[in-house]
Amino acid sequence: MTEGGTVSEVSPYEITVSGRLGALQHADVRAAVARVFDGEGRAVVLSVTFVGRDTMRCLNATHKDHDWPTDVLAFALTDPCGRTAGDVYVCPWIAAREARQRGLPLREELLRLVIHGALHALGYDHPDDAGRTRSPMWRRQERYVGMLA
Repeated sequence: MTEGGTVSEVSPYEITVSGRLGALQHADVRAAVARVFDGEGRAVVLSVTFVGRDTMRCLNATHKDHDWPTDVLAFALTDPCGRTAGDVYVCPWIAAREARQRGLPLREELLRLVIHGALHALGYDHPDDAGRTRSPMWRRQERYVGMLA
C-alpha cells in the first residue's frame, strides 16, 4: 500500500535511467522500455544511461573498435539471478544530429534509440548493411516507436 491507501503496482522488471536525457523525461524512458518488455513478454533488468559524445566515443572504441561516437550501444547480460539483463548507452548529441538530418523530432529519435537498445539487450540483432532497415528487428523497433511517438 502507498501512503494514500492505494495498492502500488509491482513491475516484473527493473529499469534504471541516468544521465542527461535531452528531450526525454525519466518516465518517457521507463515507458518505452516497459512497452518493449511487455510487447516481447520478457522480464528484464535494464539500465539506460545517457552519455556525452566523448564518453560514447570511448565506449565505442573500447567495445566495438570504432574510434568515433555512435548513437546507441547496448550490451546483453545475465544478472546473478539468471535473469536477462542489459546496459544501454544513448548519446543525445548524436541523436540530435541524426534527428536534424532526417527532419525528425529529437524526442522521437531518442525514443527510437532507447527502444533499439532495449531490443538488442533482449538478444535481437540486425545486419550492419543496407538491409538493416528491412530487418525484423528494425520493423519491430518502428512498431514500438509508432506506439509511443
